[in-house]
Amino acid sequence: MIFGIGTDIIEVKRMDKLVSRGRQYLETIFSENEINYCETKAKRSEHYAARYAAKESILKALGTGWRGGLAYSDIEIINEESGKPQVFVRGEVKRYFDQHQIRQTSISMSHSKEIAIAFVILEN
Repeated sequence: MIFGIGTDIIEVKRMDKLVSRGRQYLETIFSENEINYCETKAKRSEHYAARYAAKESILKALGTGWRGGLAYSDIEIINEESGKPQVFVRGEVKRYFDQHQIRQTSISMSHSKEIAIAFVILEN
């Protein structure tokens, strides 16, 4: 059964500004794995932006937004070898997933030079 859906879109220029703040700032939003992945890409801001949009879409699907102790850093988006993105949660986000018996997460992300978008379906 679908618990929630969420989508988000972000301008890559906005992510350029966040990336320019440095690694210490990025670590408040992204996991070490996500940072390592994005830093290997020629257009790293596009990849960061897609992950940021994914995290935002998950919080929208939960119906909470960014409050109640939920944090972007508690959501990790890691690609399988095939390129398919997978969602991993911890902390307060995991507690919320467990509380609402969310067992399946389907996510799609895309980006271009100017924008990144993500769409998520949460199922329990």
